[in-house]
Amino acid sequence: MTFRLPLTTLIGVFGLMVSMTPVAFGLPGLQSLYLVPLALAIWLVRTRTVANAETIVAYRVWRSWHITWSELAGLRIDDGSRVWAVLHGGSEVRLPAVRARDLPLLAAISGGRLPDLFIPDRPSGVDERPASEEHPGDSSSLT
Repeated sequence: MTFRLPLTTLIGVFGLMVSMTPVAFGLPGLQSLYLVPLALAIWLVRTRTVANAETIVAYRVWRSWHITWSELAGLRIDDGSRVWAVLHGGSEVRLPAVRARDLPLLAAISGGRLPDLFIPDRPSGVDERPASEEHPGDSSSLT
């Protein structure tokens, strides 16, 4: 399973290139402004996380990290709901494009090595005991 930003965002990068064309050709040397959308496009295409039954691979622009499920000590979620892989050695690797909402899918891909921590909350007022269980001291009855 690949976690990545939608490639349709490249349409926005193309729009940025088109809108900066009058500025880029206004003065000699401003054509270097095209490096900004080019770098953004490379970042969008290259940055992703690929997870399968054996490994998680976090791809960044210049580097990638191969993490086996046995090397994974846990996951850390920061305030922006970004997910970090915590390794047994204590180091952390950011998992690009993986958010907190993706953790149930990541747990399913792991094959049970990563527990599914998201259990839906019970609505308030719902009794957790089975309906057939008699409550001691309950004297209410329908007559």
